[in-house]
Amino acid sequence: MTLTLTLQHRFDDFELDLDVIAGDGVTAIFGPSGSGKTTIIRAVAGLLRPDAGRIQMGDRVLFDHNARTHIKPSDRRIGYVFQEPRLFPHMTVSGNLTYAKGAKASFDDVVQMLGIDQLLDRRPANLSGGEAQRVAIGRALLSEPDMLLMDEPLASLDQARKDDILPYLEQLRDYGQVPILYVSHDMGEVARLAGHIILLNRGRAVHSGPTADVLADPKTMALIGPRHAGAILTARLVGYEPRDGLCLFETSAGLLVLPGNPGQVGETRRIRVLAQDIVLAKTKPTDISALNVLPVSISSMTAGHGPGVAVGLVSGTDALLARITKRSAQVMRLEPGQQIYAILKATAVAPSDISAR
Repeated sequence: MTLTLTLQHRFDDFELDLDVIAGDGVTAIFGPSGSGKTTIIRAVAGLLRPDAGRIQMGDRVLFDHNARTHIKPSDRRIGYVFQEPRLFPHMTVSGNLTYAKGAKASFDDVVQMLGIDQLLDRRPANLSGGEAQRVAIGRALLSEPDMLLMDEPLASLDQARKDDILPYLEQLRDYGQVPILYVSHDMGEVARLAGHIILLNRGRAVHSGPTADVLADPKTMALIGPRHAGAILTARLVGYEPRDGLCLFETSAGLLVLPGNPGQVGETRRIRVLAQDIVLAKTKPTDISALNVLPVSISSMTAGHGPGVAVGLVSGTDALLARITKRSAQVMRLEPGQQIYAILKATAVAPSDISAR
């Protein structure tokens, strides 16, 4: 289901001016604090009435300033998951879930998918943060929404709880046909979950498209931040070496060796590789500790305002991104079109950066 957003809204110190389209699957809205992420979510939910514009979900017009159309929130058939779970404290988990259940929703399927079957008799006060958030997601799903809005649902959790709940969000992404608009300022979450991304800056969409394409574009590094910028490789798990605790992944450019055991042989994975973890070499190195050396070609080079250069790379049919210094680029005489090598330590990729496709 396509969501078309044309929005203009002015605050005292901020102006939103947006014209974007979000499709099926997970569309992430990413940007720094104050860029307008939550304003967009609230407008789609009907909790904020924009100064001008139009919101259309599929063939339903939810808001049209010119036509004076504004469907009230309760009639939009949209599920909303906030940063805090906002569960009814006097009800059990089961009561919270059945409160929102639609006529056709499968209670058992949602409970099993989110792994909350052992929590049904508890009250919210006896849940961990991650458990409460899973219940909140289940309640939103059981309302049978046409779209799910998630406004930084992991922001209040520590990293361990985030790692616990992310696999459930991956299942949610693949559960049925409910599209998700996902707001986050955590690029790790976005890279793992989203198929499409909208980058916001000061109320405007500066870039949008498939997540792998946007993250591998050197021009987006300044907005994402040099320490968080990186690309996504698509790889197939072809082997596991339990003695070393290493997995073998087949990429379009060659074999990739990474730690962990994230699934069954033959499964496809998304692997996030940070730009700062890539080392470049003009000749193939030998006798080094890094296990991964991939042949690549330079597609572009974008110099920043500081000492760094973002280097776009083509690895087989995938795109990579490297961040090196301007001095290194000058000494190596790098330029677009050159065939070089990208070096990656196996331990540079965290287990949380290897996820379901």
